Amino acid sequence: MNPASNGGVFDPSTPNAARMYDYFLGGKDNLPVDRAAAEQVLKLVPEIPVGIRENRAFLCRAVRFLAEQGVRQFLDIGAGLPTQRNVHQVAAEYAPGSRTVYVDNDPQVLTHARALLQDSPQVLVAEGDLRRPEEILHDHEVRAHLDFDRPIAVLLLAIVHFIPDAEDPRGIVARLRDGLAPGSHLALSHVAVDERPQAAPAVERVYNRASAQFVARMSGEIAPFFDGLDLAEPGMVNLHEWRPDIPVVAPVLETVGSYFLCGVGRVR
Repeated sequence: MNPASNGGVFDPSTPNAARMYDYFLGGKDNLPVDRAAAEQVLKLVPEIPVGIRENRAFLCRAVRFLAEQGVRQFLDIGAGLPTQRNVHQVAAEYAPGSRTVYVDNDPQVLTHARALLQDSPQVLVAEGDLRRPEEILHDHEVRAHLDFDRPIAVLLLAIVHFIPDAEDPRGIVARLRDGLAPGSHLALSHVAVDERPQAAPAVERVYNRASAQFVARMSGEIAPFFDGLDLAEPGMVNLHEWRPDIPVVAPVLETVGSYFLCGVGRVR
C-alpha cells in the first residue's frame, strides 16, 4: 500500500514503497529509483531484509494458525505486490476452499495482482485505502466475496506504520475490528524503533520522498492496536518469536533484534 498514492499517475522518478519492499525481498518488480532509495534505508538499518523475510514467514504461520481456528475468509489490506507464498496460497494449502480479498490503493499493485490472479476464482483484488476502513468494509464487491456474518481474518502486515498519528491509526484498526463478526481475527505487524531510535528520522525522510510516510513508533505505541482483542499466545512479540516452526537460535536473535513486532488477536 502507498498511503500517499498519486491517483494512478505513474512516476518513474519517485520511489514506491511497495517496490522497495519487493527489492528488500529480492524481487524483480522494482526500478532503479526504488533500489536507490532502498539502499539508503539499508545503510541506516542493514537488517531490514531479514525483518522483511521474517514478516513473510509470520504471514505464513499466522494464516496457518487462523486456518486451524476454522477461519476460511481472509482480508489482506495493504497487500502489496504479489510474491511467493501469498495469503491465498497458504490458505489453500491448509484450508482448501478459503476465500481471499487483497486490498491496495496503489495502481501498479492492483494491475499486477489482477493480471496474476485473474484465473483464481477464490481470490478478489479490490481497490481500497486503510485510512478509510468503512469503504473497504462496505464495498459491494468485497461483501459479495466475503460473508461478514461469519468470521473473517483481517491482515494488516507492515502497513500501519505508514499511517501517521494525525490520521488516528488506533481508531482505524478499532473500526475494522468493530466491523467484524465475533470469532474473527486480526493479524498485525509493525516496525518498532526501541533499539535504534536514532536511525528513525533518516528512515522517515527516505520514505517521505517515496510518497509513503513512515512513522517510527516504540513498542508501547504499538500495543494499543490490539486493544479489544484476545491475543493468541505468545501475545505481541518479535516476528521470529511468534509460534516459530523451529527454535530460534542466538545468531538470528542478534541479527533481527527487537524491532518488528506482531500479534494475532480474536474479536470478542
